[in-house]
Amino acid sequence: MQPLKALFLNSSLKKSDEVSNTEGFIHDVQVHYNQLGVHSEIVRLADYQIAFGIAEDLGGNDEWPEILKKVKEADILIIGTPIWLGEKSSLATLAIERLYGSSSMTNDKGQAVFYNKVGGVVITGNEDGAKHSAASVLYGLSHIGYLIPPNVDAYWVGEAGPGESYIKAGRDNEFTRTAIKRLAYNTYHLAGALRQNPIPAEGNTLDR
Repeated sequence: MQPLKALFLNSSLKKSDEVSNTEGFIHDVQVHYNQLGVHSEIVRLADYQIAFGIAEDLGGNDEWPEILKKVKEADILIIGTPIWLGEKSSLATLAIERLYGSSSMTNDKGQAVFYNKVGGVVITGNEDGAKHSAASVLYGLSHIGYLIPPNVDAYWVGEAGPGESYIKAGRDNEFTRTAIKRLAYNTYHLAGALRQNPIPAEGNTLDR
């Protein structure tokens, strides 16, 4: 069996020339994936020109199709987001909207193209909103066909107001370390199970 593939969409508002606490969090998930033999890749969404809209390809300079190709090749999709004003980032919203715009595509069984794939979310921030943001992301992924295992909403939230962020202050947090491990293992186990026993097409194809 080919190794499982995981794709992280980092929806930090920072480009790759800036330090991202969300990406630091993602790296800690990758430690477990590396041990499990899962091949993983990070896409920093801020590095791409992604058009607004609900479609697979909006033409012009839209670089979403390049990202979508990676999404379709991955068994596991993890969206990473910071918290701003108690919400997931605008880039996380944009990514989910563009994924939704591709949900009418089908696999070789006539199911939505995101069927038999597994989703999760990682979140960092210095204010409340982690569970609200996780609920929004995980519902969006479930709605378009992703399966959501238990305990795949790993997060770290610092003290209210300005202060040190995840890379400096969160990596030793026992609750978060446990959540990261659960996310990695539960996405790995379910993705492996789906590889061996995919959801039957009966009763859930996109033909009307």
